[in-house]
Amino acid sequence: MQDPNSPKDEDEDAPPPAEMESSLDEPAPEPGIEPELEPEVTAEPDPGSEPEPELESELEPEPEPEPEPEPEPEPEPEPEPEPEPEPEPEPEPEPEPEPEPEPPPAVVLPPPPYRPPPRREPPPRRVRQRPRGLGQWVSRLFVWGLIIFVVCPVGLTAIYRFVPPPITFLMVQRLFEGKGLDRRWRSLDSMSPALPRAVIAAEDARFCEHHGFDFEAMEKAYARNQRHPGKIRGGSTISQQTAKNVFLWPQRSYVRKVAEAGFTVLIEGLWGKRRIMEVYLNSIEWGPGVYGAEAAARRNFGVGADRLTPAQAARLAAILPSPLKWKAAAPGPYVKKRSRRIGAASGTVRRDGLGACVVE
Repeated sequence: MQDPNSPKDEDEDAPPPAEMESSLDEPAPEPGIEPELEPEVTAEPDPGSEPEPELESELEPEPEPEPEPEPEPEPEPEPEPEPEPEPEPEPEPEPEPEPEPEPPPAVVLPPPPYRPPPRREPPPRRVRQRPRGLGQWVSRLFVWGLIIFVVCPVGLTAIYRFVPPPITFLMVQRLFEGKGLDRRWRSLDSMSPALPRAVIAAEDARFCEHHGFDFEAMEKAYARNQRHPGKIRGGSTISQQTAKNVFLWPQRSYVRKVAEAGFTVLIEGLWGKRRIMEVYLNSIEWGPGVYGAEAAARRNFGVGADRLTPAQAARLAAILPSPLKWKAAAPGPYVKKRSRRIGAASGTVRRDGLGACVVE
């Protein structure tokens, strides 16, 4: 007997041969079906009995049947070789794109200088316009009157101090009347001195003494006109006649007389006696369409103003009161008589120096 305390043999756990045979004879379970397991019945040993010794008989295991060889699988048919694909035509090489021009380098401008924002000014205050009263109209009339009657005359007189007056109102009037215009300017120094002396003797014996107005001559003319109302004779000086001929119209009126007095003061103050005589001798009317000493001398005597004799100068001075009626080249009895008196007075002007302000 074996010692119960001895270790069990390793083959105790192996199933008995009968059980092994039964396990071999049982058919193998079909795949997919789980075999039914029988419940194992285990005998419980009695507590007082000794354990039975295990059979030590060694049964040789039966040889396991060789498994049947599995049928060889039929050889699969060889796949037909796929036809080789035709080679694709080589794509034509795409033309290389032209290189894009490089953009110009960006110009970096300096930042603008800082300028403070403009200051907003308050809107202008509306000034309520007051209705124009009489005072404003009077002030405007005064300003325009000052410009027309003071500024313009003074400016024009100052210009004519150096520039010959181009034309006068009388010349325009005679031109429209169809009498023509013949005027040739000549300086006083290039004229015969007999002509200014004859004019002073005939028109203004005190020309070098007064300042534009001869009040004695005005009184004598007024007294004579009272005695002979049919024959009006003026008392105007050479200065007044020059102012009328150059700046004003020829018709007589009180307005023209006032304007004539104003221009007389201007030319006496701005021009002087020599310039007044020079402008007078070049602007006075000496016949139909004839103005100035040069044109009169050539029209009546066929010579220039520098070659006039004292007798010819006296004839030209004799027709000044009525140049459209009297003729210097073919004088009548009255013109001849008047010419002799003017010739004698011219000698007095020369001897007494009454024309010293104009000629020596």
